[in-house]
Amino acid sequence: MFEKIKKTINDAGDSIKEQATSLGEAAKEKGYQIIDGWISTLPKLEAYGFKTTYFAMSVSINPTLVIEMRSDHEAFPLGRVDAILAENKGSSPVNLVFTAVKTTLLLHEKARIEAINPLTVRVSVRFSPEVKVSLGNPIIE
Repeated sequence: MFEKIKKTINDAGDSIKEQATSLGEAAKEKGYQIIDGWISTLPKLEAYGFKTTYFAMSVSINPTLVIEMRSDHEAFPLGRVDAILAENKGSSPVNLVFTAVKTTLLLHEKARIEAINPLTVRVSVRFSPEVKVSLGNPIIE
């Protein structure tokens, strides 16, 4: 009886390990597909005036691509950002970046403080991409 319970527990453990491995591989594959989509967007972002200053890849069960791009804040007045958003309604990565840029610029304008250079966009691409936009260089990161 005890051996039967032990065997059932071992079989369940093996089944869970197998499912976890399978899910891990599927997650990795999906992560790489998402990263591929963002990689193809980089030339378009550079064509709009950003320069890539940092590029890193982290490989794990959840692969992550980190890209940092910079530009002069004067290259992106709100009118130009709105035009870029209108041009790229169907492109989620470009739209996501410029929506974050627009929001940052609007909040900065609302704060009524002097504009700071550079305009930096940092994108962390994983299952749910994260876009950070900043004006100026942080002292502590």
